[in-house]
Amino acid sequence: MPFPTGIRALLALAVAGLAALASFLLNGDAQASLVVLVCGVAAVLLALGNRDAVAAPSEPAAPQRDGPPLAEAIEAIAEPVLVIAANRVRSANRAARALLGQHILGEDVRLAIRHPAAAERLLNPEEGTPGAPIHLVGLGTREQRWEMRVRDVENQRIVHLSDRTGSYAAERMRVDFVANASHELRTPLASLLGYVETLREDAGDDAPTRNRFLKIMHDEARRMQRLIEDLISLSRIEAEKYRAPDQTVDLAVLIEEVRVELASEGKRAGDIVAEIAEVPPVRGDRVQLSQLLHNVIGNAMKYGRESTPVTIRLRPGNDGMVQLSVADEGDGIPATHLPRLTERFYRVDSGRSRSIGGTGLGLAIVKHVVERHRGRLDIASTVGKGTTVTILLPMQRTA
Repeated sequence: MPFPTGIRALLALAVAGLAALASFLLNGDAQASLVVLVCGVAAVLLALGNRDAVAAPSEPAAPQRDGPPLAEAIEAIAEPVLVIAANRVRSANRAARALLGQHILGEDVRLAIRHPAAAERLLNPEEGTPGAPIHLVGLGTREQRWEMRVRDVENQRIVHLSDRTGSYAAERMRVDFVANASHELRTPLASLLGYVETLREDAGDDAPTRNRFLKIMHDEARRMQRLIEDLISLSRIEAEKYRAPDQTVDLAVLIEEVRVELASEGKRAGDIVAEIAEVPPVRGDRVQLSQLLHNVIGNAMKYGRESTPVTIRLRPGNDGMVQLSVADEGDGIPATHLPRLTERFYRVDSGRSRSIGGTGLGLAIVKHVVERHRGRLDIASTVGKGTTVTILLPMQRTA
């Protein structure tokens, strides 16, 4: 292990002193001995100076920037990003060029982002809260909603656009759901309160009127009960959306059970025509699949014309699926309504739906059950001929 520099210097000086003393004792010449001592000390000092010069650190190198240039960095961002300098677009990533056009590079920012709120924020950065989002409606397409944020970086401005269309749609659905649910419950409740007040004041002693009112009150209470039960079912199905069902369900047996239950409720179960082929069981939730069948077959019976059959077909499908279809011979549904049939509380004919006891949630429940079972749902209809609901469910995989 080498000695530290200070210790080595002391040792060298001691050696030089001993050399001078030896020279004096051998030669008896004090002047020669002094010369030896001075030369030894000079050699030690020179050696130490050279060592310090070698060990001295060099001047620190200028700091270097790590990473790619800004234009390359923003290309890795999936959302639209622009770099603005002197109110012109200096760089734009692929997403920004796809949204605003390939021509935006070098353009005035007011021409690149054609929106009044965006132009005002970019041209007057001192106004408003720094970093606060600016909401842009109609950028890209009429229905799209974007959130724009602007940050200043080294005499440049970074503009980041985030697509909030899905979030807005979800919020609008939530607001509509609360409004529709409140309306659906308020209507029968107002009816109940009105009849109760009438019975208390005027019709309490009139037996025929009282009985008629009581029947209406019973029907309205049952309607509210069905609505609340459907809301609870829908909430439960959504909560289990990502948990795969783990039961083995024979759809042929379940269809027969549902047909018998509908017959016991006094519905037109005798008009059901079942064409059941031999199919393997599916992996599913028996209670939810039963609810699905009640809703689909029940709708076909409600909206099919009198004395016309409801046809249920069960057969093997493609790609390891089981195909279930339920067809009626009713009035049919116009094509403009088909994309919205599975929305909550959406009705083609509100008056008719309420008069036959519908809650407006049946097909929404069907859609969520199919999604939980990793299946597919299709609704086809021809005005004047009828409607067919087709459901594909995965077969149970054998080990």
